[in-house]
Amino acid sequence: VQLVESGGESVQAGGSLRLSCVASGATQDIGCMGWFRQVPGLEREGIGSIDSDGITTYADSLKARFTISQDTSLKQVYLQMNNLKSEDTGMYYCAAALDVRAWWGDDVYYWGRGTQVTVS
Repeated sequence: VQLVESGGESVQAGGSLRLSCVASGATQDIGCMGWFRQVPGLEREGIGSIDSDGITTYADSLKARFTISQDTSLKQVYLQMNNLKSEDTGMYYCAAALDVRAWWGDDVYYWGRGTQVTVS
C-alpha cells in the first residue's frame, strides 16, 4: 500500500487547510486510515482516524477544529483543519492500519511521507 499526502502549505493563523491522502495498492488490507502529526519538540501525535464504516475517532484536544472524512471507501481520506494556530505547525502524516484499535494502538502498517503545514 502506498499513501501519498498533499495539501500542506503555509497559512496565517486563523486560516483553514484541507489535507488529502490517496491510498493505492493492496488497499483491501486497510480497515482504518487517519492522520498523525509531528510538531517540533513534541512526540508524534494521533489526530484522528476513520474506519471502513465511516466511523471517526479523534484526539480530544483537536476534535473541535479538525475533521476527517473519506471518499471511495478509504481510497482517499481528508483532514479539514480550521482555526489553525501556530502550534499546529508541523509535518502531517497519513497512516493506515488493519482496524481502529491497531491504528490508535500504534500498530500502523503503512505511512505516507508527510506534508508540511506551517502556520504563522
